Amino acid sequence: MSGPTGAQFEITYGQARAVVTEIGASLRAYAVDGVDYVESYPDDTHPPMGSGAVLVPWPNRVRGGRWPFEGGVEQLELTEHERGNAIHGFVRKLPWQVISHTGSLISLGVDVPAQQGWPVPLRVTISYALDAHGLTVTHGVTNVGDRPVPFGVGMHPYPRAGRSATDDCTLQLAATTSLPLSAETMTPDGPQTPLAGSVLDLSKPTLLRGVNLDDAFGGCEPDADGLIRHRLLGPDGGVEVWADPAFRWVQVYTPNDFLGRGRAVAIEPMTCPPDALNSGVDLITIAPGEAWSARWGLLPR
Repeated sequence: MSGPTGAQFEITYGQARAVVTEIGASLRAYAVDGVDYVESYPDDTHPPMGSGAVLVPWPNRVRGGRWPFEGGVEQLELTEHERGNAIHGFVRKLPWQVISHTGSLISLGVDVPAQQGWPVPLRVTISYALDAHGLTVTHGVTNVGDRPVPFGVGMHPYPRAGRSATDDCTLQLAATTSLPLSAETMTPDGPQTPLAGSVLDLSKPTLLRGVNLDDAFGGCEPDADGLIRHRLLGPDGGVEVWADPAFRWVQVYTPNDFLGRGRAVAIEPMTCPPDALNSGVDLITIAPGEAWSARWGLLPR
């Protein structure tokens, strides 16, 4: 292990290349013909702004770190101190073990033990595969405990439309609703509202110049082929973030100070909204011995 993200694992397919880290099993780089399709960062730095992070067993935030379970209340460690939340699960800072590594595919796994605020152990896996259809990411969760437990899964990529500047890009989401979030806690502050006709309606290509987002969107609808598709398109390239129907939610974040890039955009596929461990919205409940999996991916355009 070397550096804050540990060993670096490369996979290739033709002119495509991706790099996955040992710590967090994060996606650190993805390029085709030398053109980047995710924001990258040096291997001797920590991932900036959660870049490429795997978010299990919950994405986004748990308000106050508290959530109900089997008639009681679990208290998670508050890992977002300034807002008083537990954020982004347990696995993004853990070392993962390589399960298999071929030229174009790598699979890794990590154990989530029962611990403060999380009473049921899980086995978590992820696979990254390159082929003619781009990059496919497959998440797996297995309940290795003796009780059912709810969970959610997310990922935190910062896609980029090739060489296009972020402000010159349009973003189109498959979402049909938005979820208002409290400015203080970034957790839900009201019910879902329809996107159609609202200021946050990104169902049609919307120029990102002047648009500042850190918002949760839901009701993501699959295309005719059964896949959810979000599109980031620019004058010098584009990328599609596709996902299985399990990923009905997406968080979009547009920081102005991403390391080495400045203006960037995170398009984060999620199976459930922020604070789902409390609201119960789109949580997945997994029985003892049961396994779950779902995919998302990146397709350069």
